[in-house]
Amino acid sequence: MWPQATNSQAILPCKSFIESLSMNHSNMSSLSKVPEVTLIFWIIKILATTLGETGGDAVSMSMNLGYLLSTVIFAIIFLLAVFAQIKSKQFHPYLYWTTIIATTTVGTTLADFADRSLGIGYTGGSSLLFVLLIASLAIWYRTMGSVSISSIHTPKAEMFYWVTIMFSQTLGTALGDWTADTAGLGYGGGTIIFGILLGLVAVAYYWTSISKTILFWAAFILTRPLGAVVGDFLDKPVAKGGLDLSRYSASAVLLGLIILCIFLFRQKAARQAH
Repeated sequence: MWPQATNSQAILPCKSFIESLSMNHSNMSSLSKVPEVTLIFWIIKILATTLGETGGDAVSMSMNLGYLLSTVIFAIIFLLAVFAQIKSKQFHPYLYWTTIIATTTVGTTLADFADRSLGIGYTGGSSLLFVLLIASLAIWYRTMGSVSISSIHTPKAEMFYWVTIMFSQTLGTALGDWTADTAGLGYGGGTIIFGILLGLVAVAYYWTSISKTILFWAAFILTRPLGAVVGDFLDKPVAKGGLDLSRYSASAVLLGLIILCIFLFRQKAARQAH
C-alpha cells in the first residue's frame, strides 16, 4: 500500500509554486526603472524640458561657452547619468529625472549647434532629427519586439529607451525654434499650438482605440517643443517676445519645482503598457 500524503505535504508543492511565481513577478517589477505615467509624470516632464531650455542656454549663452563645448559637457553628464540609471537595481525617482534633465540640456545645445553653428537651419535640423528618432524607434521595435514602457526590463532595452529620448528631446528643441522663429508664431503661438496638440493626444488616449504606446511617445515628444518655447519665452529679450528673465534664476526655480514635485508626490515604477 502506498503511504498517504499528509495535508501539509500535499500543499507544500503548490505553496512553493505560488511563492516562485510571486518572486518572479516581484523581480520583474523591481527591474522596471521608469515611472508610471500619471498626471504628475507629465507635469515634471514639462518642467524638465523647460529647464533643459533655460539651463542649456545658461551654459552656452550666459556663460559664453558656445554650443559645441556646452554639448560636450552635457553629453558627458548624460552618459554618466544613463550609466548610473542602467546600473541601478530599481526605480529611483531622483536618478530618473536627473537623467531626463540631462537629455533635455544636451538636446538643447546639440540642436542649437546643428541649427545655428552648422548652418542647416531649423527646418533641416528638425527633418534630420525626426528621421533619427523614427529610426531609433524602428530599430528598438525590431530588436526588442516592443517600445512599450512596460518592456524596459533589460540594459539593452534601457539603452534604446534613453537614446530614443535623447533624439526626441533634441528634435523638440529644433521643432520649438522652428515654430517660434521660422513659422513666425512666436513663443506664445508655439505654446498654444503644442498645448492643443497635447490636448488632442489626451483625448485620443481616453476616447479612441489608438495604440496607447504610440500616443505615449507622441505626447512625450510634444512636451519637448512645448518646454522649448516656454523656456525661450522666459529668458529671451522683450524685443523678441520674451520676458528677459535671468536664465540662472529661471533654471533654479524650475529645478526647485521639480524637486518639490518628486518629494511631495510618490512615484511608482511602471508595470503596464501606456
